Amino acid sequence: MRLLTTLTLTFASGLALAQPAQNAEYQAQARALIAPFAQELLATVKQAMAQGGPQNAVMACQALAPSIAEKHSRQPWTIGRTALKVRNPNNRPDTWEREVLERFAREAAAGKPVAGLSHGEVVDGEYRYMQAIATGEPCLACHGKNIDKDLLALLDQRYPGDQARGFALGELRGAFTLRRPLGDGSGE
Repeated sequence: MRLLTTLTLTFASGLALAQPAQNAEYQAQARALIAPFAQELLATVKQAMAQGGPQNAVMACQALAPSIAEKHSRQPWTIGRTALKVRNPNNRPDTWEREVLERFAREAAAGKPVAGLSHGEVVDGEYRYMQAIATGEPCLACHGKNIDKDLLALLDQRYPGDQARGFALGELRGAFTLRRPLGDGSGE
């Protein structure tokens, strides 16, 4: 019995030590996926703006952002964006994402730089990771406080429940959100 208890404790201790190392590996993988995803989204918006202004950017973002997210989701990872104030209802945060976003908002209000806010943890058999998105200069034409009235009409038409307005430069706009099953990605 003593041997079984010792083996059980040793095994449990080994799992506890392995968890932080595995989480650090998952965090590194998640961060590596965010940069090219963010760069392609920003490049798409900038190109659309250059070709036809903010109206064109709205249409390009609506048409292309979901496929860009799908393109950058690499098995076993899924990547996307969410926010407390969403434009696209398909990007609404789930309960865990909302809690993390609310924590980001509190930390930003306390003076932490938005660009440095991130969080990862194991949730229901998955590793989940979020990294905050600060409102950048290109974002303000469509998400800022002074949106052109013609653009507002287009946003109202394309996104009837749009909440993603009224942001200032550097404010928490939302977050990249990633998830993957634990282990080899098979879900077991």
